[in-house]
Amino acid sequence: MIVIDTNFIIHFYFPSDFSIITEKIFLKDTNWIAPTLWRSEFKNVIAGFLRREIIDFSKAMEIIERAELKMQGFEHPSPSLLVMELAHSSKCSSYDCEFIALAKSRALPLLTWDKEILKAFPTIAIRPDKYL
Repeated sequence: MIVIDTNFIIHFYFPSDFSIITEKIFLKDTNWIAPTLWRSEFKNVIAGFLRREIIDFSKAMEIIERAELKMQGFEHPSPSLLVMELAHSSKCSSYDCEFIALAKSRALPLLTWDKEILKAFPTIAIRPDKYL
């Protein structure tokens, strides 16, 4: 089981330089968990894709539904005290610390490409290509 961040989920559903890695990780470990916050961040990224006309509305809704179905039952709240302690002791946003807190509270790695998170939490956050 691994904790994944929103960008990881985005790269799983949208072709990018990172998509092959996310697919390989999916084949290695399908037990992905994330804080419930992922849904709002995911929809916000897709809203940006809609504004830039990267995808159309029906495709956006199809991808949102697929992602929500994949993550159903694998979304968990992050402990608020831990989120705020992590945000206070780092330069990361409380949004980012939601993912770190979930990983830390479950003694699981967080897979992310976010350089700031990787730098601030090197014992928890792992680049996906290093996880393979």
